[in-house]
Amino acid sequence: MRVFVTGAAGFIGSHLCERLLNDGCEVVGIDSFDEFYDPRIKRRNIDRCLKDEHFRLVEADIRDHVAMDQVIDTDVDVIVHLAARAGVRPSIAEPVLYADVNINGTMVLLEAAKKYDIKKFIFASSSSVYGNNEKVPFSEEDNVDFPISPYAATKKAGELICHTYHHLYDISITCLRFFTVYGPRQRPDLAIHKFARLIEEDRPIPVFGDGSMMRDFTYIDDIIDGAVAAMDKCNGFHIYNLGESQPISVNDLIGEIEHALGKKAVKESLPPQPGDVERTYADVTNAIQDLGYRPSTPIRTGLSKFAAWLRQESTNS
Repeated sequence: MRVFVTGAAGFIGSHLCERLLNDGCEVVGIDSFDEFYDPRIKRRNIDRCLKDEHFRLVEADIRDHVAMDQVIDTDVDVIVHLAARAGVRPSIAEPVLYADVNINGTMVLLEAAKKYDIKKFIFASSSSVYGNNEKVPFSEEDNVDFPISPYAATKKAGELICHTYHHLYDISITCLRFFTVYGPRQRPDLAIHKFARLIEEDRPIPVFGDGSMMRDFTYIDDIIDGAVAAMDKCNGFHIYNLGESQPISVNDLIGEIEHALGKKAVKESLPPQPGDVERTYADVTNAIQDLGYRPSTPIRTGLSKFAAWLRQESTNS
């Protein structure tokens, strides 16, 4: 199978590319290496894939329809679209940029799928589309018409555009709503990575609000299992939650990170941030039934693996 992966050098993308190569796929990876965070980190992420003869890396922007037209062709079996401008809080500062990358970039790729008759398309959505949904756990059948950040709105828009292309051009599309993914190579701006690094450096960690916000932290290996299953079973139009279905509060998360590192945190209390949802909690019933999804990494186990990776990275740098 030949797979086209956008955002290939990112956290999730690099893990997916490695898994696909191990499974015997040919992979074409696209990444623009933008400076949202240090591009050198992303180059390290993808280094192992570059050593595989079945992997090709193309440095290009998904909004560049000419570039996408040059690298996508009829030999591609499935497009896995992970690339996006990420982050809830930064999207409030730069909403036009987020709309341009996340919506227009998705349109460019769907147009390429239409042109080259690519019949499978996987779209990376987000749990943020649920906004401050009062019903828990969050189900794919819930109303998601009330996002509270530009980032969330672009992901909801992406799902709608995907449905349109499925309806008009018979492309099988699966949208995966990822719930707070963590693990080795996690972006440095995300909570677990940021908190752990600051604790290791004996610096205070910022806690926005009272620390009661709940998050459904999902280990990277479980996410990759779900994504690969979605690729294999992509038929028609579907939306699936991929989460651990075991939410914990930020305060409890900090306690678990302290346990994993064997060090106490110094907390800095800050006001709540606009755009942050109060909780995320995935109902994964549909993914279990349709994809055989079986999240199996408790937060303590996942954080232990993350802490080992973080300290190894520190040794190597």
